[in-house]
Amino acid sequence: MRINKLLSNYGYCSRKEANRLLEAGRININGLPGIPGQWVEETDDLLLDGLPLQPQEKIYLAYHKPPGVVCTLSPFARDNLLLNLSLPKYVFPVGRLDKDSRGLLLLTNDGDWAHHLLSDEHHVEKEYAVTVDRPLTESFALAMAEGVDILGTRTRPCTVTLTGTHTFSIILTQGLNRQIRRMAFALGYTVTDLQRVRMAKILLDNLPEGECRSLSKEELHPLPAENPKEGEILPEGSSTPLE
Repeated sequence: MRINKLLSNYGYCSRKEANRLLEAGRININGLPGIPGQWVEETDDLLLDGLPLQPQEKIYLAYHKPPGVVCTLSPFARDNLLLNLSLPKYVFPVGRLDKDSRGLLLLTNDGDWAHHLLSDEHHVEKEYAVTVDRPLTESFALAMAEGVDILGTRTRPCTVTLTGTHTFSIILTQGLNRQIRRMAFALGYTVTDLQRVRMAKILLDNLPEGECRSLSKEELHPLPAENPKEGEILPEGSSTPLE
């Protein structure tokens, strides 16, 4: 496999972020500096900062992202996840929530699991609670559900339920950039609050804003390969503030 995939499988970083380690000369393959995309075997002599590369214990977390937090690990971005997460081991976000949105954000060091959830072919459901700036109509719900033209394409049909005069629930199986906000705007509405409440079987439920919890085996199933162990940082069902 390529070195980027191996680093992701081992739980060190995402495939994209592996390039930074390689370009910085921190990965050594059989006595030579590694290069992005290089093919390797697990039997090769693989070193990170002079230490052998070994599979890391897998971590799976649900985080209640507050508004204002940017879903990036880049230390150069203001309000990035690194400033809001305080964890002893590396994790990366599974997908994104835009800066102004809040709710469920999954974090892991398992690249295959993340890829499975984000792959367009799997049609993983993501559910949101949305508030807009003016009263909603049945025609709005119907138009949203049938698909809206944004970003040069028509959105995939989805489930929309009106929950109040200014609020609705929407279940998507795709993840275009700022999709719900763009869909609503195309129909003459402005989103004033957007919260992700579910992804696959995983619920935000009553997890306090700014806190996280480990996922259970039931929440993780099914996976592309074997069932992983439960998240190791927190006992199942517990939560802790992320300073």
